[in-house]
Amino acid sequence: MNTFASIIHILTLLSTALMAGLFFSYSFSVNSGLGQLNDSAYLLAMQSINRAILNPVFFMCFFGTVILLPLNAYLQYDGRLTINFSLYGLSAAFYVIGLFGITILGNVPLNDTLEAFDLGNASQETISGMRETFEGPWNKWHNIRTTAVVISFLLLSIASVLPKK
Repeated sequence: MNTFASIIHILTLLSTALMAGLFFSYSFSVNSGLGQLNDSAYLLAMQSINRAILNPVFFMCFFGTVILLPLNAYLQYDGRLTINFSLYGLSAAFYVIGLFGITILGNVPLNDTLEAFDLGNASQETISGMRETFEGPWNKWHNIRTTAVVISFLLLSIASVLPKK
């Protein structure tokens, strides 16, 4: 493997690990804590989190991994359809479809709906309705994308340690 391919491989491992860790941690800590809040506090916290995550470091990892995983698979290709190359390709597919695609098509529209919700002028009944409309679907999509990114990292890791044949 040449130096450029090695650097891309290391950056791909790092960015995929960071994204898997972020989504896994959110699933098993943040969501549990948020779930215990009353409706108004839950919605306010989610609005705040959804704004805070839109930052350059997150964007660099989130979008960068969309580029790095397929690039890494391409750079690992030696003209043969090997197990390693297949695992690299599957890793990219799980991330691009399972994390990125689900986020864009599932979670972001829910986040946009929540962002437009005027919590300060809503009745308790409307607030409860918004939480019911938002929380279940958002958590479902989040669990799917978390599973996908963990699988992506696992496949990438396995391909990284398998002997190249």
